[in-house]
Amino acid sequence: MAQLLLVGNSRWHWADLADGAWRSWHTAPPAPGQAPAWDLLRAWAAVGALPEGCHPPADRRMGLEQVPLREVPPWLGMDRALVGWGAWRAHGRSALVADAGTALSLTWVDGEGRFRGGRISAGVALQRSSLAAATALLPPAQPPGAASGWAAADPWPLQTEQALQQGCARATAAAIALAWRELELLHPDGRRRLWLTGGDGDGLAPLLREQGLTVELEPDLALQALAALPAVGLLS
Repeated sequence: MAQLLLVGNSRWHWADLADGAWRSWHTAPPAPGQAPAWDLLRAWAAVGALPEGCHPPADRRMGLEQVPLREVPPWLGMDRALVGWGAWRAHGRSALVADAGTALSLTWVDGEGRFRGGRISAGVALQRSSLAAATALLPPAQPPGAASGWAAADPWPLQTEQALQQGCARATAAAIALAWRELELLHPDGRRRLWLTGGDGDGLAPLLREQGLTVELEPDLALQALAALPAVGLLS
């Protein structure tokens, strides 16, 4: 069994590959001084900070230099490099990747596998918590509900909490749709694909499809790209 880890801003994302079977899961970061065992860890990468006293094996850490994405600037986040390369690698086509987690990151890769830029904004939950923190009358942020229910819920709710959830979710979907349509106008490419990944992907995909967009939903895009890196070699 070979294990993979992507350290995110708010969650740790894991996968393992045993006898050709792929399995993924997510956990909260370990408490300081309670690091997991690393004996099965094949490779890891980090976007978020490591807890105090947590030291995954340095020789198994993957950095930007291991990602075969062309023209990558040295400041690019490892998560964006992985999903950008992973989307391009899947079909060899230009791709816009929306990674919808704590932040919404939009990454554009052209048909030659070159990083062409992107956008970053607050994700759904971060928008919601920011509204609660910055206003006097809005209710405190509630534990997140099932993201998969956003499209099925009333788009014009009467209750404030539901209105906040719909506003943040639909604003995020609208930002993705706008970016996609702007790319179509500025750089027409009928072969380009729109990819959606991250924890809010399941909930945002139906909202994007409502707008007539075709979406490739792949929750494990970053981990699969990590597994496919030439330096890791778990996926061909």
